[in-house]
Amino acid sequence: MHTLSASRMELAAWLRLSLAPGLKPDALRLMLGAFGLPEAIFAQSPEALAEVAGEAAARAVLAPPAPAFEAQLDALLAWRESPGNQIVTLDDPAYPPALLTMPDPPPLLYIKGRLDLLHTRAVALVGSRSATPQGVEDAQRFARELSAAGVTVVSGLALGIDGAAHRGGLEGIGGTVAVIGTGADLVYPAAHHALARQIAVQGVIVSEWPLGTPARAANFPQRNRLIAGLVSGVVIVEAAMRSGSLITARLANEMGRDIFALPGSIHAPLSRGCHRIIKQGARLVETPDEVLEELGFVRRPEVRAGRPARQTVSLDRDAGSCVSSAPESAYAGERDSRRALATTQGHAAATISAETASAVKLPQESVTAKPAGTTASATVAFANPLAPAPSPKPLAPEAQRLLAALGHAPTTLEILAARTEMGDAALQTTLLQLELAGEVTLLPGGRFMRAHRG
Repeated sequence: MHTLSASRMELAAWLRLSLAPGLKPDALRLMLGAFGLPEAIFAQSPEALAEVAGEAAARAVLAPPAPAFEAQLDALLAWRESPGNQIVTLDDPAYPPALLTMPDPPPLLYIKGRLDLLHTRAVALVGSRSATPQGVEDAQRFARELSAAGVTVVSGLALGIDGAAHRGGLEGIGGTVAVIGTGADLVYPAAHHALARQIAVQGVIVSEWPLGTPARAANFPQRNRLIAGLVSGVVIVEAAMRSGSLITARLANEMGRDIFALPGSIHAPLSRGCHRIIKQGARLVETPDEVLEELGFVRRPEVRAGRPARQTVSLDRDAGSCVSSAPESAYAGERDSRRALATTQGHAAATISAETASAVKLPQESVTAKPAGTTASATVAFANPLAPAPSPKPLAPEAQRLLAALGHAPTTLEILAARTEMGDAALQTTLLQLELAGEVTLLPGGRFMRAHRG
């Protein structure tokens, strides 16, 4: 698929319209509908333009271009000559058809990569920049499976959920679209330079901002509007209550797109935005297949080899909750093996030395030395109920890193090892320290979770 080869004069007219200060996209669309191409708009009288789109729009269109306009035009033409770069105007047959359903499609799009991906059915995956490890894994898995089904994955190239969505989309035949809030010649954030290069080759990068436009906070809600316009549905993976992802969801809903959200722990701050839009009518989804089914996509046949079998769970009718089918003896064995390993590292589980008590941040005043000749251990004194509770000491950096990797959902030892890249001995010892400090609970089946809200 190729764009029309617009002449310098034609591109100059489109660029001038896109840069006109104060000209709103909906007013521009009214003018294009009434007078045709940009050259015809510039030939109109102020009265004719005002009658169609209002006096403010007429003044914006007829204002003389900025002194740097010719230099901007030269830069635009030079950028278009680079391999993979294309300029698509609103009158071009290659203009993304989904954007034409918007009330205010951009007059000019800067495109780097595969233009054909802007003509496929797509789903947006967006979420928090400060994503949890579980959120990143969920986003990449959803994107990978949607892309494997032939669906294009759209996101905003931000840190966290967006980056994971792009990486997952690149793994399948559906590919990925990055809609950015800067000029197409810039990459933001800088940490995504390598990812942006990969998307420019295997996917596509889209911007409506002039070349050289830096990252500004005001640009990103407008970027989110393009994400919403390109897709059939939006999936929110993680979002705080004031997340920009909720702006994308609102804009998509106004355009008639479907909204989905992944639920999470009621204690997780990044689940609250998802829970909020679920209450407002978004569909709760737990698997990519639910998104595909709701939007009417047909999953392409694929071989699922090498996938680990899911752990079997049974319903404990007396307790009214799901519990692992692993026997309690296995749970006890897991705890015993970890305690034994911690002992070999110099951290006894049954009797805590004063040195270990410091490591796990127990209050020093609760440790009483034993008489000479006895095993060095810690005796926890009964607290005075009238005395103020001691302030908890901060966790060691390694323990804080492990807590962050744990997130707010039950997690296995294998997943924690992959997320933290800690050695087995260090991982087991730190988990035991966190458990003794009251920060982590070991669940039946060998899974770990936070002991309280965080």
